[in-house]
Amino acid sequence: MATSNFLPDPESGQSIKPESVQRVNLVTVFRLGLFQMGLSMMSILTLGVLNRVMIQEIAIPATLVALVLALPAFVSPSRIWFGQISDAKPLWGYHRTAYVWVGAAIFAIASFFAVQVIWQLNSVANSSSGWVWTTETIGWTSLLALVFAIYGLAICASGTSFAALLVDISEEDNRSQVVGIVWSMLMVGIIVGAIISSSLLKQLTPEANAVTLQAAVNRLFMIVPAIVFGLSIVATVGVEKKYSLYKSRSTLVNREDSITLGAAWKILTASPQTALFFTFLVVMSISLFMQDPVVEPYAGQVFKMPLAESTRLNVFYGIGILIAYGVTGFFVVPRLGKRRTARLGCVLVAFAALMLGASGFSANPAFLKFGLVIFGLATGFLTTAAISLMLDLTVAETAGTFIGAWGLAQSLARGLAIVIGGAVLDVSKRLLPTLELAYASVFVLEAVGMVLSIWFLNRVNVTEFQTTTKQAIASVLESDLD
Repeated sequence: MATSNFLPDPESGQSIKPESVQRVNLVTVFRLGLFQMGLSMMSILTLGVLNRVMIQEIAIPATLVALVLALPAFVSPSRIWFGQISDAKPLWGYHRTAYVWVGAAIFAIASFFAVQVIWQLNSVANSSSGWVWTTETIGWTSLLALVFAIYGLAICASGTSFAALLVDISEEDNRSQVVGIVWSMLMVGIIVGAIISSSLLKQLTPEANAVTLQAAVNRLFMIVPAIVFGLSIVATVGVEKKYSLYKSRSTLVNREDSITLGAAWKILTASPQTALFFTFLVVMSISLFMQDPVVEPYAGQVFKMPLAESTRLNVFYGIGILIAYGVTGFFVVPRLGKRRTARLGCVLVAFAALMLGASGFSANPAFLKFGLVIFGLATGFLTTAAISLMLDLTVAETAGTFIGAWGLAQSLARGLAIVIGGAVLDVSKRLLPTLELAYASVFVLEAVGMVLSIWFLNRVNVTEFQTTTKQAIASVLESDLD
């Protein structure tokens, strides 16, 4: 993808600057981060509040809850289609912004509807003998699954278009700073979302009845999604028109036709580098998130931490990530480059994972907390470099399509990571003599996966990707003219 602010003059062959497009400033980048902040606030509602309500307060089977909450990941292949649509079909005159807004409106509404379906499910499944499958429970469960699928599709549409917008408004020399700021707002959103949620639910006690529970949760799911939708508007309004370089980079903006989904797929698969980077993202993401389902049980079973203390471990992890996002984007990537930084990040994550595994043999909670800070630093270091590299591995004409493919890799890998982490722990508990060894096996596997991801990363070549993909685009355009 071209990263210059200049256009080739068709007559002289020289470059001219598109005067109407300004370079994105720091205030605007922080404003864009409000969208990511909103997404993480929504994750608090679904993975935090709803997860707890469905399993503990309503007693829906945990496996069913996990499947329903995983549906947004299962629909992630739609990211490729949404990305291609935003490339080819402007909505209300915008290639990205309108899709962000429509997606945000739909997932905000869908989240509230999901809560109402849960109450209905509770009323038909509330039995002294526990959960019973009946025609009514099957019907309401199916409707709940449908609502969560719609929620996931809306997240895919808005998130993919937003990431493509970041490609459009950034250049190679400032992309790591944009990524560092915007993604750091994810952690801010988690903190803000937790504070708002806890304050709106503070009247709930273990003795609260169903009426009080419903009123408090309904209020939460009216207020927070409305705030998130407002943040998505504030984050993106006016940005595409003022800062997007899509029109100056793309060869398709003045054509009456556009690249179809089939043609976009040909371009997507034209370079072997696409498969290499996709595989790197999958292996790296699985290795990065494999510890997600085991850290809190690890703290409870090995370190004997009470529930409240183990929950606060996220703070130590979050502090590390926030520090790393800012430092890496502004100071490390500009000096080392994206690929070298990503390679170093993989090594750091592997080291941090081994440190977490070793901490169990000390039974010292301070060692675990220190290890989580290091793991957070390493994760932020790697994530900033990998996302910056991901945004480079696009071309203007199909930026949304490529962003969709990279988002698909990450979404599927995160889901697989949770399954693999839990399965490895279960098997290790049966085969190994102590809990310390069982949990350590998960962290060791993470480290091995990180080393393997370096092997794939070393074979990624951005220049080859750009050349091959541009040739594929030219071939597609020529075939359209035949």
